[in-house]
Amino acid sequence: MKKSNIPIPKHINDFLDWIDVEKGLSTKTQENYKRFLDRFLFWLKRTNLDGLLPHQLTPEHIWDYRVFLSRQFTTRKGDSLKKSTQNYYLIALRAFLGYFIAKDIVSIPPDKIALPRPDKEKSVRFLTLEQLNKLFSAPDTSNPAGLRDRAILETFFSTGMRISELTSLNKEQIKIKPGMTDLELGIVGKGGRARTVYFSKSAIDWLDKYLQTRRDNEKALFINYSGPKSASRRLTPRAIEKTIKKYTIIAGLPITTTPHVLRHSFATDLLEQGVDLRTVQEFLGHKNILATQIYTHVTNKRLRDIHKKFHGKTSSD
Repeated sequence: MKKSNIPIPKHINDFLDWIDVEKGLSTKTQENYKRFLDRFLFWLKRTNLDGLLPHQLTPEHIWDYRVFLSRQFTTRKGDSLKKSTQNYYLIALRAFLGYFIAKDIVSIPPDKIALPRPDKEKSVRFLTLEQLNKLFSAPDTSNPAGLRDRAILETFFSTGMRISELTSLNKEQIKIKPGMTDLELGIVGKGGRARTVYFSKSAIDWLDKYLQTRRDNEKALFINYSGPKSASRRLTPRAIEKTIKKYTIIAGLPITTTPHVLRHSFATDLLEQGVDLRTVQEFLGHKNILATQIYTHVTNKRLRDIHKKFHGKTSSD
């Protein structure tokens, strides 16, 4: 049977294989796409359209599905879906339609599905330099665990790494020589994308102090000092989240401070220093500039200040 004569629901497994093999998307992304498309399949069945062929899918069908997402599909709490959440379902559907194009199966083009505007601009939580200094001073650096935690905080802010990227670091990757003032390291981040991260002198100094306390044969850069000796001592993301929460309370900072807030703080600081958005995108390892544009709170302020300083001055000013 030609693929064009197969009903839409029966293409899902082939689509998932396609995004795995040809698109190289992570297992987590594949799971998310399946979950979002399951809702589309539910709607097709509910409206007696589960026998619909790809070329029979029309803009009117898409519109009816969007109305379903907007008005009839609710969360467990009984709330309607936020527009930002509706976007996830529509993005998955657009990817599914992209699969049809790649396989020469006639269907509606993906760009016919426009994404709704978010309910409001996504706010970005970040720490000021004064708050960061309070956080960095919270660990007790008179012991190995405290030195480790200070090195972790410094590394987060210096490199802008994601928590998964930081916990996967190995000790052998960090080679510090006497008097070293800068260090760069190649890592593989989200989506298998490689990039270079850079360590400040402060981060290098604290990493050096921490590594001088290590007398073990553990492979991981950051290890747990309280876990069982027989198990892997590599710090988990959850352990680091709990550690940062502890120091957040000690430093009297917002309880919403997380490892990702430190990544936001890294990006915000770069933009405030005048680094352009495209460069920050490379530092963060974002595939798309749209992901970096959440930092418009910084760029907009800088543009406003520049406009106020240089534009509209009269001869009497």
